[in-house]
This record gives sequence, C-alpha cells and structure tokens, in this order.
Amino acid sequence: MSLESHLAELKRKHGELEREIDDAKLHPSVDELDVAQLKRRKLAIKDEMEKLKSAVTRH
Repeated sequence: MSLESHLAELKRKHGELEREIDDAKLHPSVDELDVAQLKRRKLAIKDEMEKLKSAVTRH
C-alpha cells in the first residue's frame, strides 16, 4: 500500500468515526463511554495521519 493510499484510507476512517460520533450524540440513550471510545479511536487515527505526513515532509 502506498503512502498516499494509506493516508486516504485513514482519512476515510476518520470521517466515518466523525459521522458515527455525530450520530451517537443525536440519540439520548447513547452511552458516553462508547462516545469516548470513538473519540479516542478518531484521535489515534488523526495522530497516525500526522506522523505519516511528518515522515513525508522530512524525506
């Protein structure tokens, strides 16, 4: 998998998590722990994207 396609896949997953978080917030019965877990996953993906972008700019 090329770096560009890997970044594109991470962006896609990041967007999916964003939508999932937004949808979860619309339901009053949502478990806040579930939302927190989604947010942690989203942040981990964002961190990975930033590391990859940083690695590209250094080379």
